[in-house]
Amino acid sequence: MKFPLLLLVALATAASAQKPKTLPMSEPKNQATATATFGAGCFWCTEAVFLGVKGVEKVESGYMGGTVKNPTYAQVSTGNTGHAEVTRITYDPKVITYEELLEIFWNTHDPTTLNKQGADEGTQYRSAVFYNSDEQKKIAEAYKKQLEASHTYKNPIVTEITPASAFYIAEDYHQNYYALNPNQGYCQYVIRPKVEKFKKQFESKLKK
Repeated sequence: MKFPLLLLVALATAASAQKPKTLPMSEPKNQATATATFGAGCFWCTEAVFLGVKGVEKVESGYMGGTVKNPTYAQVSTGNTGHAEVTRITYDPKVITYEELLEIFWNTHDPTTLNKQGADEGTQYRSAVFYNSDEQKKIAEAYKKQLEASHTYKNPIVTEITPASAFYIAEDYHQNYYALNPNQGYCQYVIRPKVEKFKKQFESKLKK
């Protein structure tokens, strides 16, 4: 994400004052829900999209796929920790399926740009599906193959499909960022157009 200087200072100050918490990797004990974890560039964007999907009960922004324990946003932003910015989605599989979530995931970011989404560059912005079970792995791999065979994209799909690892929830000021900061420049010029396009494309899957 590209920020004005004052916003960078504010983010750095907040990051130094707060460490993200480590959350367990296991699925929720309530069998009525399941978990999906996606990396699709800036987690502010991905969170804003999935919060509007019916059947989605919770969306958490965080970090996954790196080597540093309890990373901060400032550390992840260097691109040196190996983490991706991700959203962890708790959903009701009776209302929306994992395959439908994958459809939204692949249609709301560019899966053909390696370590890059728009102006956001670095490994932390890579396209990734972090699967939580063998079944999720099979579904994701099959879906990716279908996309490749359909030639929906002119360039090869670079989305990585990899096992979920430790999830570190991002600092509080990252959670529900778009809704809480609608007038912030990045929200106005990057997130809002993405969300509006998503709503038009997936009208039938929106919460009432």
